[in-house]
Amino acid sequence: MTVRTVALVAHDHKKPELLAWVKQHRALLEPFKLVATGTTGKLISDETGLEVLRFKSGPLGGDQQIGALIAENQLDALFFFWDPLNPAPHDPDVKALLRLCSVWNVPVACTPATADLVVTSPLFSDTEHRRAMPDYGK
Repeated sequence: MTVRTVALVAHDHKKPELLAWVKQHRALLEPFKLVATGTTGKLISDETGLEVLRFKSGPLGGDQQIGALIAENQLDALFFFWDPLNPAPHDPDVKALLRLCSVWNVPVACTPATADLVVTSPLFSDTEHRRAMPDYGK
């Protein structure tokens, strides 16, 4: 069985919302390798006991580290609760991360409603399911 990787990211005003969502879906997330940006990862790990590989804080390069996972086909889903009402100084990094998800066909959820649909899909926990990978070599 292949262990798949899921990234968890949240802007400051959305961290409580992401934490509540992770607690609600802890059992579904537990089998996955979890990665997160710095503060978000620490919060999730401390509050849930889940093992989370922490990258740098988003503004300090954590968004790019997750983007590198996407570009290397090492990320299976991104849950990014971003705050559309409070622009962040690293907004270009956020847009680049979301763009990479579209480029490489990586499922991304930016709201609890969408995240609920993703984790409750039978495809989410199906270790045999592989998303279609675009071929840009042509």
